[in-house]
Amino acid sequence: MLRIIAHATLLAGALALGACGFADSRAPVPEFMRMKETEQPPPEAAPDVKRVVREQIDVVFLTTSYPRAVHVAMPHREARGPGWTACVRAELTSATGTSLGAQTYIVTISGGKVVDRRRAEADDICGTETYEPI
Repeated sequence: MLRIIAHATLLAGALALGACGFADSRAPVPEFMRMKETEQPPPEAAPDVKRVVREQIDVVFLTTSYPRAVHVAMPHREARGPGWTACVRAELTSATGTSLGAQTYIVTISGGKVVDRRRAEADDICGTETYEPI
């Protein structure tokens, strides 16, 4: 009987001490018991959009669309992530060979690479941007 009580006491003590290991950085426990804050990486510097788009033009536009007169706008910090977004405009050709005219895309750049692209919509800021040729 005494043995069962001793084991129960040891188990309760181990659980109580083990729970301290899970205290987050704002828990009301002594500093040495708190989890350390994860350090945020420093913000990424603004990319050279002209160079990135020039080097990765096939990621932004289909090669069969024969992009020409490519222009880019200044990058903006991504609202929901660590990267940057920029507007890219170019004269494109359809699959049938007819001109599509100027088409605008928004590219997401992270770590110096284009990680996403989508067509710009009316509510995007691309209509008010100032563009420079690449």
